[in-house]
Amino acid sequence: MRSDPRHPDLTDAQWADVARRLVSATGIAPEGDLDGCRWAAIRNLDRSVHIVATVVREDGSVRGTYRDAFHVQAECSRIAADLGHLTRSVPSVTTAKDYRMPAPVITISIEPSGSVVAKGSSDDLAATLLRHAGFRQIEDWHGRRHGLPSTTAAAHRAAIATHATEMLRAARYSVDLDPRLDTGQPTVTADRYGLADAGERILQLTDQIRGATDFREFSEVLDRLLNPDDGVLLRVHEALEAASEQITDLDPEQFALSDRFGVASDFISTAQGELGEALDEVHRARSHEARNDTAWTATPYSAAATGAARATSPAVAARGVNAAALPAAAPPSAARPTGRSR
Repeated sequence: MRSDPRHPDLTDAQWADVARRLVSATGIAPEGDLDGCRWAAIRNLDRSVHIVATVVREDGSVRGTYRDAFHVQAECSRIAADLGHLTRSVPSVTTAKDYRMPAPVITISIEPSGSVVAKGSSDDLAATLLRHAGFRQIEDWHGRRHGLPSTTAAAHRAAIATHATEMLRAARYSVDLDPRLDTGQPTVTADRYGLADAGERILQLTDQIRGATDFREFSEVLDRLLNPDDGVLLRVHEALEAASEQITDLDPEQFALSDRFGVASDFISTAQGELGEALDEVHRARSHEARNDTAWTATPYSAAATGAARATSPAVAARGVNAAALPAAAPPSAARPTGRSR
């Protein structure tokens, strides 16, 4: 946090009060909560203070950080008003809900992979409208976003995106819709031979690969791509080989051009063999993952680490509780460990 350069700098006591108010407003360390997250305020420069905090509470649970920036900005505005740096609005602002942040433009577009995503829907109303239209909500370290399932038919994507746009605009949201998804726009059919359909099928495989959550799903998609009997890569090899033969059938003098397609076909065949061995390794990883999911139990390390943290916890010491008698917290991903990071 930085103070307004148009006003005198805050004293150490004022900065300490500011820090306590901010960690309380965000839920990092609520007033009177002995199990709140540990935090420290550092004042190493004039007119500023830095707050560093963990996201793991003293009781072992992990605190979410969703909308922290909003709550921090709202509390800073209240602090500035208390210090006389801002004129209070009428009625007086008492909660973060009384602030209205400018709503960002919601963008519905087609990603390079072919998937349809909606970005900028940070509030609950927009999220509800998108889910009602058929979008699936995703919340991770990138924040909240929405996308159509990879199994959505191409013919339905534009209809769903257009319907979502109409509902959002009726609720007075600004929506930037990709023209390719706007059913109200005139379209020109230039794909006489269904080339887009062939590419669309491969893009669907790409979406499914990126959306795989374990080696079981991952291997099933790769089977369709690399299957030695009827996989996509095999069909590409056959098409290039047929092109090489057809060129010399059409013009025997074009043997050099035919050779270029033949060499490309050989490269695909070599890649098919190399990736076949890699596919076997993926299947072995799938089997290993299944065994781990069945036999996994909490490791003694998690209990030891939790016990060590609580042994030095000032919150536990303040309450006079014997840290050794406290139950060990379960690891955050105990429900389904995968051994992978995302």
